[in-house]
Amino acid sequence: MISEELEVKELEQVVVRFSGDSGDGMQLAGNIFSTISATVGNDISTFPDYPADIRAPQGSLNGVSGYQVHIGENKVFTPGDYCDVLVAMNAAALKTQYKYARPQATIIIDTDSFGPKDLKKAEFESEDYLAELGIDPDCVVACPITTMVKDCLRDTGMDNKSMLKCRNMFALGIVCWLFNRDMELAFDFLRKKFAKKTQLAESNIQVVMAGYDYAHNTHARYLPPIVSSRSTR
Repeated sequence: MISEELEVKELEQVVVRFSGDSGDGMQLAGNIFSTISATVGNDISTFPDYPADIRAPQGSLNGVSGYQVHIGENKVFTPGDYCDVLVAMNAAALKTQYKYARPQATIIIDTDSFGPKDLKKAEFESEDYLAELGIDPDCVVACPITTMVKDCLRDTGMDNKSMLKCRNMFALGIVCWLFNRDMELAFDFLRKKFAKKTQLAESNIQVVMAGYDYAHNTHARYLPPIVSSRSTR
């Protein structure tokens, strides 16, 4: 049973790392989260981490793209060494990026991208990938992000490839709930970025809100909402 009680923590600083395939939009998700955090008064320092190989095979270890942001109440000078929250959109991202996570960091994964073929590409030796990496399952938010994004956008007329490009926004929505970010700021960012593609902007907004609602409605089970002391709550 999920507890109805929510614990709110006031933190002076926190590090979030978004990671996934090079086409998963991790740079965009990280950029949006950084921008809205700066807008509400947090200081930020960011570190975009690009794939080791250009056009690496999908799901491969060398094709992982990342974006780390350090947000703080006071001045921050580096993007941080280890993250408090890790978003891993596929098995390869988890395999390569978990080393940058603190012990007991919150890890958000898309379980739809952790099938047998995905695990094989990421060079896992077994299907128990959490145990293999020594990850506490209670620290993991295991969400079928791909499935939920397709359900969210099924009536938009978007093709499958276009819908999959919106998965990063679902993860962003979960992170925005965690840190009590103002969703209107995220919406404004997307409407400006896709000013000439209004349908794409609204579809991304729809998915961001779906991720936010998912975290709110489930209380994200393992995730008490965490806010920095200069957030809007």
